[in-house]
Amino acid sequence: MDKLLRWRALVGGRALTGVVDGPDGAVRIRCDAPAGTIQAITAILPWEMGKDERAFLNGYQTWTYCPECGKRDKIRGLAHVPKPLLDKYAFDRYGDYHFVDYPNKRGLFHGFSWCYFRRGERFCLIASLDERPGYTIFRYDANRGLLAIERDCAGVEHPGGTLHAFDLYVAEGTETEVFDGWFAAMGVKPRTGKKLAGYSSWYNRYQDITQEAISSDLAGCKTLLSPGDLFQVDDGWEPQVGDWLEPDSEKFPRGMKSVAEEIHDAGFLAGLWLAPFVCETDSNLYREHPDWLLKVNGQPWKCGGNWSGFYALDIDLPAVRDYLRGVFDRVLDQWGFDLVKLDFLYGAAPFGKKTESRAGRMIRAMELLREWCGDKLILGCGVPVMPAFGLVDYCRVSCDVGLDWDDVWYMRLFHRERVSTKQAIGNTIFRRQLNGRAWLSDPDVFFLREENLRLTAEQKRKLAQVNALLGGVLLTSDDPAGYSPTAREQYRTLQELSRAENIHVDTNRGLCVTYTIGGREFRLSLA
Repeated sequence: MDKLLRWRALVGGRALTGVVDGPDGAVRIRCDAPAGTIQAITAILPWEMGKDERAFLNGYQTWTYCPECGKRDKIRGLAHVPKPLLDKYAFDRYGDYHFVDYPNKRGLFHGFSWCYFRRGERFCLIASLDERPGYTIFRYDANRGLLAIERDCAGVEHPGGTLHAFDLYVAEGTETEVFDGWFAAMGVKPRTGKKLAGYSSWYNRYQDITQEAISSDLAGCKTLLSPGDLFQVDDGWEPQVGDWLEPDSEKFPRGMKSVAEEIHDAGFLAGLWLAPFVCETDSNLYREHPDWLLKVNGQPWKCGGNWSGFYALDIDLPAVRDYLRGVFDRVLDQWGFDLVKLDFLYGAAPFGKKTESRAGRMIRAMELLREWCGDKLILGCGVPVMPAFGLVDYCRVSCDVGLDWDDVWYMRLFHRERVSTKQAIGNTIFRRQLNGRAWLSDPDVFFLREENLRLTAEQKRKLAQVNALLGGVLLTSDDPAGYSPTAREQYRTLQELSRAENIHVDTNRGLCVTYTIGGREFRLSLA
C-alpha cells in the first residue's frame, strides 16, 4: 500500500508524532511514552474515494446498522430526538452515541475495529489486530479524502514505557484474500464449525410463553426439525430481567430443568435466553442490590428502555461475579441447558476506567462469560463486535427482525439499533465476512408462516435465503405444526441452501449470490 499513515499521541501533556510506512500486512505503531494520562492517539491516512467506490465502516455493536456507503451518504445520530424522549427511553444508550459525535453531514461516517474501501471486486481492508488497548475508531471524510483513525483510550493511565499506539492490518486484494489474511494475523478461529438449525420462541409469542406453550411448540417442531437441532426458549421465562435463579412460577410451575429434559427427550439441543449484565427496575435484584449497579458520576447507568427500563451491573464487584457464576452453574449444570443466548451484552462496558479502556473491559466481560460457560455453547447478541471474536460459538450480526419490513415510520427516526427486517438483511450481507472466521453468524430468524406476520411473500423469501446462504444459524419462530405442504417444502429447500459452498456475493449490480451445491453452480438474485 503506497499511502502514508501519519500518527500523533498526546500522553501526560507530551505530544509524540511520527510517520509510519503502511505496507500490506501488520502495521504496529509503538513508541516510548512518559507516564501519564492518555489524552488522544490519532492517525491520518489520505484516501480519495472514486466515483463508484464504496466504503464500509463496521458499526459499534451487533445491532448497529452499517451498510456500505457512497461519497454522499451519511449516518444520522440522535440530535433530532427530543430530550424528554431520550431521557425516558434512553435511545442513546444502545449504541455509541454517548461517546462518539455524529456530525450528520453527507460524506462523513465512522465505524469500529475495521473498515474497507471497495472498487468492484477489489478490497482495501484496514483493521485492528488488538482492541484491548482501546477501540479503533475509523472516521472517514469523503469531502477531504481523509481517513482518521483514533484509539478510544482517553483517560487511561499509561504507566510509562512502550505505548501501543496502533495495531493494524492493512491489505489490498480480493474479499477472501484480505479477510483470510486479517484473521490469520489475529490468530482468531471460530470455536465451532457446526451450523445450527432450529427454533426460537421469541418472534411469535414474545414474552407470552408458558410451560404449556413451549410444550405445544416443541410438539410442532418434532414434525419438522432434525435430531440435534436447537430448541431455544427466549425472553419471558424469568420473573424479571436480572432474576435468573428461578423461573416465573406461574408460567413454569414445573421448573426449567423439566423444560430442558422435555427438549432433550424430543432429540433437540436445549437453549435458554439471558441478559446477564443488566437488570430491570422491576426486578428483585434491582431493589435488593442497588450497590451492584454500575455507577457513572454517582448515578446508575441506564442501558435502555426495554421492559421497565434496565441498568448495567458492575462486573468489577465480586458479589456480581459470584452471582452470575451461580446463574450459569444453575442454568447449564443443574438445569442442563446446552446453549445460552446472551443478550444486551453491551451493558457490561459503557465506559472504561483509568486502568482499562472501554474495549478492554468489554473483552474482559466476554472472557468471564466464556469461563463461566465452559464448553457449553454461547450465542452472543447485542455485543460490541470485535470483543466477541473467538469467544462465542455463534453471534448475531444484525438487529432484530420484525413482523413487518421496516417498522412504523416514527421508529425509523430513532437509533441505528432499532428493530428492522430490512436493516437486519443489510447487516447480514455486509458483515458476511465474519461467518466462519470469527464465529458462525446468527442473522436472526426467518418466517414461512402466514399468520401473525405482515411481511410479503417476496420479503419472507429474501430474508430466508440471505439467512440460509450467509449465516451459520438458521432458526425460525414459526410453529411448524401449522405449516402447509408448500411451507414444508420451502423449509427443506432452505436446509439444502444452508449447505451451499463457494458462496460469492456480488453487490456491484444489485445483489447476486453464486454458490455450489453438490458440485453444481447456482446463481440467485436477491435484489
